[in-house]
Amino acid sequence: MKSEQLIEHLVPDREMAAPSYLQVADKLTQLIESGEIPPGQSLPSERVLAEKLQLSRTTVRRAYDELRAKDYLSTHGRAGVAVKTPPRLSPRLGRLKGFTEEMRELGMKPSTRLMERDIVTDRTLSSLFERPTTAQFLRLVRVRLGDGTPLSREVAWYDLSAAPALTEWNVVGSIYQYLYEYCGIALTCGEQTIEAIMSSPTEMAVFEFAEPGPCLLLKRKTYSASRQMIEYVEGTFRGDAYAYRLTLNLEQPPLP
Repeated sequence: MKSEQLIEHLVPDREMAAPSYLQVADKLTQLIESGEIPPGQSLPSERVLAEKLQLSRTTVRRAYDELRAKDYLSTHGRAGVAVKTPPRLSPRLGRLKGFTEEMRELGMKPSTRLMERDIVTDRTLSSLFERPTTAQFLRLVRVRLGDGTPLSREVAWYDLSAAPALTEWNVVGSIYQYLYEYCGIALTCGEQTIEAIMSSPTEMAVFEFAEPGPCLLLKRKTYSASRQMIEYVEGTFRGDAYAYRLTLNLEQPPLP
């Protein structure tokens, strides 16, 4: 957003009861959360913004302090302030683990928002799991959060003929741990693909995107020790927060 447009958006209404600093802070918050002011964009200095809005520097400072308290701004000395760029998560690939474990490894608090839960029969799923067409599957649609921030929207299916106790799961904590403790199933390996996509309207709403943004689509088949497929997951991860790391090893010395 250009400086002139920003100033127009921030002009406080003198007839409102709310103090000017709070009006400016609220307007800035709305612009940042909607994406109209993108991460990394610099904001006018306290002096410049005060002059443009015909306010005192104290008023502007209080407005900026409100956003600092929300962790929306970073300060760069005389260079002024800028909208914070969200940190990129860099989990390592190469080992089977669930979202809960991954967040804990990254030092974040995992949580889940359950959107849908039902038991389904589906010919395509039955074929994928190599089960009879009458087989039932637990279907979960969940938003996965790290430190309260929505990071992925996940649709997962689980074979109830292999793990019937999943019908009693309260969708709290790690489903891998529940499978091990209550179903006697240890998930030992998986096959996973990753591709780049643009967020759908549903994912835009979950991630609070103002417009379609890049995401990573992860598809995973997960197996028990007996090579029975237990889980199939399609998870969309926000592209502005994830950068996966993969360690590559050379299997043989390079040719001279």
